[in-house]
Amino acid sequence: MTHHSVQDAAASFSSTALAVDPAAETERIVAALRAQLRSLRKRGLVLGVSGGVDSSVCTALAVRAAGAKNVLCVFMPENDSDPESLSLGRQVARTFGVDDSIVEDIGPSLQAMGCYERRDSFIRQLVPNYGPGWASKIVIANALEGDGYNISFLVVQDPEGRQTKLRMTPEVYLGIVAATNMKQRTRKQIEYYHADRLNFAVIGTPNRLEYDQGFFVKNGDGAADVKPIAHLYKSQVYELAAYLGVPEEIRRRPPTTDTYSLQQTQEEFYFSLPYDRMDLCLYGLNHGMPASAVAAAAALTEEQVQRVWADIATKRKATRYLHLGPQLVETVAEIA
Repeated sequence: MTHHSVQDAAASFSSTALAVDPAAETERIVAALRAQLRSLRKRGLVLGVSGGVDSSVCTALAVRAAGAKNVLCVFMPENDSDPESLSLGRQVARTFGVDDSIVEDIGPSLQAMGCYERRDSFIRQLVPNYGPGWASKIVIANALEGDGYNISFLVVQDPEGRQTKLRMTPEVYLGIVAATNMKQRTRKQIEYYHADRLNFAVIGTPNRLEYDQGFFVKNGDGAADVKPIAHLYKSQVYELAAYLGVPEEIRRRPPTTDTYSLQQTQEEFYFSLPYDRMDLCLYGLNHGMPASAVAAAAALTEEQVQRVWADIATKRKATRYLHLGPQLVETVAEIA
């Protein structure tokens, strides 16, 4: 943009900047998916369906691209999953005519690998009594109020419902996250099993906010053959959801991680703000908007916008390795 065009855009900057033509965007994504399937020499698409808006939109796009008979929805609950996720996932499959869907309860596999016990053993370094009947989650400090450091806290709830918030040592934090990441990696293993037996491609479901900020597990939910909505801001995903006919119950549901035993929103776990305001901050940063324009659009102060931008930059730097493939000593020219 020229200096004057940036000024003009800044003067009128609002959530309408994120608006897309859902019909045209759907057509573009569907065409890309069909071309990718031909390039990959795959005959269909498989995806894990969580009952969230991202996997729901990806299901609808997959059906349009490959036909409902060539789409497999896999539901993968585990011991800490919200039962509503499975019922909503099944509703998605019915809505878009996907008859071929499978429930894979990964709880026993995670139990056998020690996922839950490994996690609990790290929690017990802070809460010795932690065990059956307890629940937990990880939350972050509010980036709008902090000093630039992303501090994570452990929240535990005892069997009587009393909650306690605790500062974690790096060892405890990394241990809990490492054990919890087994969930995403196990799910992806199941998806690729079904993809291999059917000669299907695996869909990854991150939106742009998640993809940009590294909100995924490497070789877990970050692994996929195609990622059809990674270029779309979360607000734009909701536009497509309405256009494609994703059930309103799913579109109204707050985005959650559905990973920890205590209910947890994406905002308290990873992002500084609700998705609609995060989208405005990220879009403004990506398009060179002044902080004053973003602040007015997102109902923030300029200082708060700068803090969010600093948090975005920090997460980009910290999670860059998630986007990298294996590092080689030298390029193998024959397959580069």
